[in-house]
Amino acid sequence: MPADFARVDQAPLLEGVRVLDFTRVLAGPYATMVLADLGAEVIKVELPGHGDEARNFGPFIAGVSAYYASVNRGKKSVTLDLRTPRGSGLAMDLVERSDVLVENFRPGSMARFGLDYDRVSARNPRLVYASISGFGQSGPYSHRPAYDVIVQAMSGLASITGLPGQPPVRVGSSTADLSAALFACVGLLAALARARETGRGRHLDVSMLDCQVALLENAIARYDVNGQVPGPLGSRHPAITPFQFFAAADGWVVVAAGNDRLFDRLCQVLGRPELDEDARFADNAARTENHAELESELNAAFAGGSVDEWLERLEKAGVPCGPVNDMADLVGDPQVRSRGLIRRQPCDGESVAVPVSPLRFAGEAPEIDPRPAPALGEHTESVLQELLGVDGDELGSMRRDGVI
Repeated sequence: MPADFARVDQAPLLEGVRVLDFTRVLAGPYATMVLADLGAEVIKVELPGHGDEARNFGPFIAGVSAYYASVNRGKKSVTLDLRTPRGSGLAMDLVERSDVLVENFRPGSMARFGLDYDRVSARNPRLVYASISGFGQSGPYSHRPAYDVIVQAMSGLASITGLPGQPPVRVGSSTADLSAALFACVGLLAALARARETGRGRHLDVSMLDCQVALLENAIARYDVNGQVPGPLGSRHPAITPFQFFAAADGWVVVAAGNDRLFDRLCQVLGRPELDEDARFADNAARTENHAELESELNAAFAGGSVDEWLERLEKAGVPCGPVNDMADLVGDPQVRSRGLIRRQPCDGESVAVPVSPLRFAGEAPEIDPRPAPALGEHTESVLQELLGVDGDELGSMRRDGVI
């Protein structure tokens, strides 16, 4: 392999891409963190004296928000008051030197700052611009504020989460924010590839509600086909049985017997071969129709052994299974450790455990930027001096005036 090819192949995939980041809390910051993990230079623009409100979310380590630190690694922080003409002007100057802009203000906010897509694209036609919001840039809800819990509720996700007969439940991870972040990254990378070919950027409109609806899987199809409104099923699958959690003597086991062959093996492992011969459980459709009776039989069987005993026997028989881990189990899990999924990130002299990029290229994970999440305004002077040529006197004047 030629030496120059090897050097290029080992370079971060988004090396040379500059991202101007006007985001806060979770959906936007998570999207730009993914881009930073892939090698992009991310310049996070924050309000002087305040910054991203997630900086105030606990828990804290060495006075720094672990919440904030977990989704802002590898970025630069520049403070600009976009409400001032000088602040918005400096932001526009940075736009001219950037490839991507990401914002997650309510629709209309960037226009008030003079930084809406039409104006910035006039200054930088190749800029790829993503707007992430709760409900999108159009429609009757477009100007409503939104947080993850609101979108989980309005999307219908909460209505199919939890236990039958119990109140609706929020999923334990912020799936509405995170799905919007990941769809934004997909769209940005596609638009960036096209911009490199044509010299023309795009405006990407990403709605948390849209993205959460896109991830409802077959719930909408089930409603459309049978006319019944889906409800919560606990850990059970609506169309595959058994496909759920079972209580062992000392914890929980998850089993996914997705076909008749696997169900037969499960019955043999449990010492209940007669279940495989029962007409009520003859095939997947019958098992799903009679899930309550089957669940009762399987619960009684699993209660007779420990988690480790069942997992050993199920794995040996080739039945898909696993433990139901809590966070302590997860961070110590040998597969998680082998893949390097959790690492310690520097945090103002301390460190905090965070999940890293799950992407692997030719078996290798992206080389994560070792820099922790930035302090508020940590890179203001260096970025404005190096990219825009702002001198020390002007920096001092703007700092006194509250512009930076």
